[in-house]
Amino acid sequence: MSGMEPQPSRGASGTATEPPDDWIREALACHEAPLLRYAYSLTQNLETAQDVVQDTFLKLCEQPRETVAPFLARWLFTVCRHRALDVLRKSRRRGEISDDEMNRQPATGPSPSETTELMDSSAWVSRLLENLPRNQREVVRLKFQSQLSYQEIADVTRLSVTNVGFLLHTALKTLRQRLEAVDQPRSIHHQAMENPLSKAP
Repeated sequence: MSGMEPQPSRGASGTATEPPDDWIREALACHEAPLLRYAYSLTQNLETAQDVVQDTFLKLCEQPRETVAPFLARWLFTVCRHRALDVLRKSRRRGEISDDEMNRQPATGPSPSETTELMDSSAWVSRLLENLPRNQREVVRLKFQSQLSYQEIADVTRLSVTNVGFLLHTALKTLRQRLEAVDQPRSIHHQAMENPLSKAP
């Protein structure tokens, strides 16, 4: 962005109209954080994700407002996705990541220092989400983190709305089953801690 502040223009009536850069600032304020989370979920690298989001907004600056404003979120996430996947493909060609890493990129297992944090169910959800297939992980993030509609997700990912719904259903079913598997031994452990003498001879 230029260091100079744009001056308000005036219409025929003499009243000030919105400076041309204001809508870019509004888009940054509204969408930068969700886009960064989304780009990071695709690239698994914060610096790369930041570059991807910066490129996305630079691209937005080149677009006439009237052509993108009616579907701004969809446009931003589509451009962000294309840029992130392009970066991943270039990294793959350079041998920096493998095909399997590009498609999956799961999180590593918890270290001992993370055990306490992971006992919180929300932390477990985040950890389990990272181990879903990439396409399921992507639609879950777009739906629940970025608050996109089924149609917007379909437009961003170039999937059908039906396919988006199927991926979401499958992902949520898997997460629910894995959370139940995690919660069961935790529940037994908590019961034992609440009544440590229950199994005493």
